Amino acid sequence: MTIQGNIVDIQNRRIFKGELEIKNGIINSIKEKQHANETYIIPGFVDAHIHIESSMLVPSEFSKIALTHGTVATVSDPHEIANVLGIKGVEFMIENGKKVPLKFNFGAPSCVPATSFESAGAVINSDDIKNMMANPDIRYLAEMMNYPGVIHKDEEVLKKIHWAKYYNKTVDGHAPGLRGEELDKYIQAGIYTDHECFSYEEALEKLQKGMKVIIREGSAAKNFNALIDLLPEHYKNMMFCSDDKHPDDLLLGHINQLCERAVQKNIDIFKILQVACINPVKHYGLDVGLLQNGDKADFIIVENLKNFNVLKTYINGDLVSENGKSFIKDIPFEILNNFTVEKKNQEEFEFHSSADKIRVIEALDGELVTNEVELDSLTENGNLVSNIEKDILKITVVNRYENTQPSIGFIKNFELKEGAIASSVGHDSHNIIAVGVSDEMICKAVNLLIDNKGGICAVTKNISEVVPLPVAGIMSDKPAEVIGEAYAKLDVIAKKMGCTLKAPYMTLSFMALLVIPSLKLSDKGLFNGNTFQFTSIEIK
Repeated sequence: MTIQGNIVDIQNRRIFKGELEIKNGIINSIKEKQHANETYIIPGFVDAHIHIESSMLVPSEFSKIALTHGTVATVSDPHEIANVLGIKGVEFMIENGKKVPLKFNFGAPSCVPATSFESAGAVINSDDIKNMMANPDIRYLAEMMNYPGVIHKDEEVLKKIHWAKYYNKTVDGHAPGLRGEELDKYIQAGIYTDHECFSYEEALEKLQKGMKVIIREGSAAKNFNALIDLLPEHYKNMMFCSDDKHPDDLLLGHINQLCERAVQKNIDIFKILQVACINPVKHYGLDVGLLQNGDKADFIIVENLKNFNVLKTYINGDLVSENGKSFIKDIPFEILNNFTVEKKNQEEFEFHSSADKIRVIEALDGELVTNEVELDSLTENGNLVSNIEKDILKITVVNRYENTQPSIGFIKNFELKEGAIASSVGHDSHNIIAVGVSDEMICKAVNLLIDNKGGICAVTKNISEVVPLPVAGIMSDKPAEVIGEAYAKLDVIAKKMGCTLKAPYMTLSFMALLVIPSLKLSDKGLFNGNTFQFTSIEIK
């Protein structure tokens, strides 16, 4: 098979008219040759850090959409399903991913549970990591979120890092806001990447100290604008990732969108494509071709090098997508779950207090970090309740693995005027998380998810709309187009209820993510992510 086009040789910084000869899935030769074809041939895009589960799609369904955007490989952390189902969940992701051409590269989740301050469905300890690292299907130790454990030399944390090094596999980082001497200790432990930088200065320090910084632009966390100006000088040590990509966003684009935005900033095309295509393959040692003689024939054909409209995607020499249509067939799979909580009563969401001031989570649009603010309380019959006029809404996290008392907090910037929204996609442990205007509405939303054993929903007095997520309570058993449309419908409903956040459900899902500062809520209580300690709602 021969393919003609303008061949983009990123590593040698040249573009020339040429022809690829492909035999048995390998690029047999690359020849310069004059022809009339004006399309461009480039290596495929690689998402350098993503949780496939956040697309609410199993890997095989995710691949159908990602391939149409020119993504040929991912560096995937199955941390989410591992927190629900443990190693069995990781194995599910690997086996399902093997049945499609897209090259998923799964890591061993390093923090299951993410912290001891929440209830997860499973535990993966250092002995488990040792066994997983010996598995060739496990490519790296996934993001080490317990950076305090690294800095203070927690024995169990260091054992996990040791086994990754023993098997000569990389260790991914996760250290939002970490600077100075503490950052030095984190790097000295053998951690050389971070996708959590949210400021130019933080990312620059990490680059200067030898780390590779991954520019993240997902459905909730959007750091492209803050970090992209570092790329021209530091392109050799940067990558692109989405981290978490909801289904409606995935239907619109993937890493190709970041390349387009970088071009709009007049950044050198070869530097952009090195970040998007080359660096992840070399850093993680991926079995992905880079458009060189003897490489696997993994490449894409794009209309131009401005908007990166993907015309064709090839993996191992096979055409897997053309003009927005994927050629991947449906893959049957077993539905696994871990959802045992019983339905709740409205009274369980009451919080009796006489405090005049309360600690409130301030959600920030497009950020995983939150602020802690002190605001006036509102009570009814001694029960702290939502203050709709001042946008101080009650939030709850409900343990989905056993019957315990829901935890209660308050949150600002959701701006709901009626009803409640809820999700069993609640990073990291994926308990039920809900926010609403009243205890009645919160209880209604929580019970709707319990009835469905997982999902996302919106409720009012007259509406009960749910998107079921039966696979581990975090993924759908439906195709991407179906789940994408259903998710988009819920997003519209939430915004009609008053929510002004760009991605209400994605933002909601991170309000229980304790490893990201400042104030979060677990199923065990309100948590200060700066001091890594529980704190009180009441300020006395």
